[in-house]
Amino acid sequence: MSLEVSAKSRTLQGKGASRRLRSAGTVPGILYGGSAPAQSIELQHKSLWFQLKSEQFHASILTMELDGQKQQVLLRDVQMHPWRQLIQHVDFQRVAEDREVTMRVPLHYVNADQAQAVKFGGAIVTHIMNEIEVACLPKYLPEFIEVDLSQITVGHSVHMSDLTLPEGVRLPGLARGDSPLASASIPRGAAEEDKTAGSAAQAGGDKKEPEKKK
Repeated sequence: MSLEVSAKSRTLQGKGASRRLRSAGTVPGILYGGSAPAQSIELQHKSLWFQLKSEQFHASILTMELDGQKQQVLLRDVQMHPWRQLIQHVDFQRVAEDREVTMRVPLHYVNADQAQAVKFGGAIVTHIMNEIEVACLPKYLPEFIEVDLSQITVGHSVHMSDLTLPEGVRLPGLARGDSPLASASIPRGAAEEDKTAGSAAQAGGDKKEPEKKK
């Protein structure tokens, strides 16, 4: 299902105009990319605020209705107020069906409870990355990438190269190195307890019984 966002052209420019828009419950923004020139836009703060809470909204092709016309866009940047719940500015990029897009999409970790390291080894799985950069044509853009943790072992990691990618999707980051996504390790406290228990057991085994007097 396509996600839709409504906007309209913005004619007033400058910091003063942007402050007035925000005071009126409107968010200033910009739409750029493609063959058309960059265009200043404005959106309703309330509806945009709730849309931004959706993970899918950040990593999907969106349908923007702008002045009665619809076009495909990507959300590229959101500027928030330092401490208030206020969206200060948003950037959208036009999408062409025949041009590859680069986008960061969420990672969804699955099957950690099935890993032997977790079930029987007492390991903790640490997520090193929560999202990953993908490149593909717009029609292939995934909402998320699954990371299967069922085979992870203690002291080892799942890397980018271990991912099963959807059709038409590639990872530009692999050209810079096969980064780890998640790792499994024994908690430090548990490891020290096991070591202490092992040392005590060995000491007990090595202890000789005193000789009995005749």
